[in-house]
Formats: sequence, structure tokens, C-alpha cells
Amino acid sequence: MTVSKELMDILACPKCKGVVELEEDGNGIICGACRIRYRVEDDIPIMLIDEAEPLDS
Repeated sequence: MTVSKELMDILACPKCKGVVELEEDGNGIICGACRIRYRVEDDIPIMLIDEAEPLDS
């Protein structure tokens, strides 16, 4: 099971308040504007700015 579509519809990046997308494998949520990735653990998004990982260029 992954993050539900209903949850993804209401999630926003906590840093820029922009749109986020679920990775294909369901292991992370990406903010393209901020170029960061929030991880998903046990189907729960960890949407903490301090826990976000920068995306490689």
C-alpha cells in the first residue's frame, strides 16, 4: 500500500506550499520547485523540512 490519492490531493510542500508528487515507487514525495524529497515510512509521509533530502542535479 502507498500514500492514498486522497491524501496526495491535499498535501503541499511545507517549505513553499507548492504541489508535490509521489515517486513511482511510493518511497518519497517530491517538490519540484524546492528540488527536495520527503521520505515515506510505513505509508506515512514525513513532511518535515528538516528531514527533507535535496534532489541530485
